[in-house]
Amino acid sequence: MKEESIFVEYFGDSPLVRIINFLVLGKDFDYPMTEIAEGANVGWTSFTRAWKKLLDKNAVIHTRKIGKAKLFKLNTDDPTIKRLVRMHWEIIREETSKMQARQKAAA
Repeated sequence: MKEESIFVEYFGDSPLVRIINFLVLGKDFDYPMTEIAEGANVGWTSFTRAWKKLLDKNAVIHTRKIGKAKLFKLNTDDPTIKRLVRMHWEIIREETSKMQARQKAAA
């Protein structure tokens, strides 16, 4: 069983949130759609529905093609995506601090 990320736990375990989490964690890399779906642990049908939303919002961009595979990455030039990435890391930092404080208090 894969451990749930703090970001996914915070916003709810949905295919869209899992895909965004995967893309934020690997924001400096580009991936084929199948690898994104697998890495986000999302079934193909759910992935394609969520993927369409991300494409419509220009949240992901096509970077290159290798053979028949198109590679995509998070559109970090988009101002909304920049804020989303910043918020992703702030949530993780804050929730990690809370967990550490609880563990310290319990010890």
